[in-house]
Amino acid sequence: MKKTRSGLAWSLLAATMLAAAPTAAAEPATTGFPIVTTTEDGQPIPRSAGLPYAPGNLADRIVLTPGADPARAMAVAYRTDTAQTVAEVQIAVSVDGPTLEEKAKLVTGKSMPVDSSYGPALYHQVRFEGLTPDTVYSYRVKGAAGWSEWFQFRTAADEAKPFRFLYLGDIQNGILTYASRVIRQAFHANGDIRLVVHAGDLVGQRDDLDHDDEWGEWNQAGGYNYSIVPQVPATGNHEYVDDILPDGTESRKLGPYWPAQFALPKNGVKPVEATTYYTDYQGVRFIVLDGTAAIDLGSMQAQTDWLDKTLAASKANWNVVLFHQPVFTCARPNDTAEIKAAWKPVFEKRKVDLVLQGHDHCYSRLTGEAGRDANAKARADGMIQGPVYLVSVTGSKMYKLNDRTPWQPDKVAEATELYQIIDVEPKKLKFRTFTASGKLYDGFDLTRTDKGNRLSEITEPTLATRRCSGEVGPDGGACVASGK
Repeated sequence: MKKTRSGLAWSLLAATMLAAAPTAAAEPATTGFPIVTTTEDGQPIPRSAGLPYAPGNLADRIVLTPGADPARAMAVAYRTDTAQTVAEVQIAVSVDGPTLEEKAKLVTGKSMPVDSSYGPALYHQVRFEGLTPDTVYSYRVKGAAGWSEWFQFRTAADEAKPFRFLYLGDIQNGILTYASRVIRQAFHANGDIRLVVHAGDLVGQRDDLDHDDEWGEWNQAGGYNYSIVPQVPATGNHEYVDDILPDGTESRKLGPYWPAQFALPKNGVKPVEATTYYTDYQGVRFIVLDGTAAIDLGSMQAQTDWLDKTLAASKANWNVVLFHQPVFTCARPNDTAEIKAAWKPVFEKRKVDLVLQGHDHCYSRLTGEAGRDANAKARADGMIQGPVYLVSVTGSKMYKLNDRTPWQPDKVAEATELYQIIDVEPKKLKFRTFTASGKLYDGFDLTRTDKGNRLSEITEPTLATRRCSGEVGPDGGACVASGK
């Protein structure tokens, strides 16, 4: 395995937490992920200005996630210092006056220790079961110094009812500096987003910031939106950390923040139950896969079999698959061969509608391997549309487009931060891609018919294709895209 630059890997501590927090540079007494304070070349690992992300006596990093059936189940994860030893949440059906606590129910869950350069913390997870479909609930979480504010969410309807979701590519780099404006623009300009899907590499890990700072920035970038809108994340390669095996060879293992930060549905496949799952939301089955574990850790066959079984059992109008490493790359010389060979045939056999991916730090919408012109002609001749493959990026790290992008994808972008809004109806998906400043960049509609999907390009005006021209970027400044 190629060794990555780096050096951050942190550890879930044993169940017993140290009573006193260590200093920022201290090594925890028990660790499987040693805290590293310099990169391999001896340079200090960057930190966020002002060291703002130490755990405190009030809850932070509050993230809502859906259950397998989000009409009846949701979950929340949050962080405190070690003084709050129990996961405690109050939840109530929302009312229109300031009396939520009168009928609030106390729900407890599990707590798990995570140590970092800021010292020990506890992550708490509480699952809400037996909820009523299409109902507004309020909840608040407990820290040692008191309760958080009340957060509000709506459960999914128990039927195929229209809704809107947001799709984000790699946030990973420039998380707070750059990606935050894209996330906030998406929420500001597109009301009533009911779900957010993340195509992996939510943070950089081992790259440009201390890992705890990165997760602090990720939570700050989304703010309260992550507490009121269910998040559906997929792992990327940067959610994993280097793992040196007893024989000296290098492997990977899932970093400690992932299972602590997200209380995800427990319906995935062994041995990657922490990173594979599905959730059914108002007529859409979202299936989340783990490309890193499939390629590097030997779970490809298990995930492929589970994918096929989960799609075969789906009664949803639409099936959307989410993972990190793309089937068709817009930046790298070659497609992801292992994933393409194993999963693409399943997508086609089971008639998957959308395949949402990241990893390439560019934008690509691809409707068929034969290329843009051939696909347009096939649609004009009455051919049905197979899976539509999307790649997008939200953070500041950018890659140059490869030599297939002039002809194969339907539309591409280089050196451009983006977000995607998808409006779901029982017989139509409306997919729109926007730039960081809110300009419409790309879009299409998928319409279900008895014979299969029909894809139509939108008639609204969109920006011309954004590419670098030599050393000049699409905005007139320097081209910030690097080659792969």
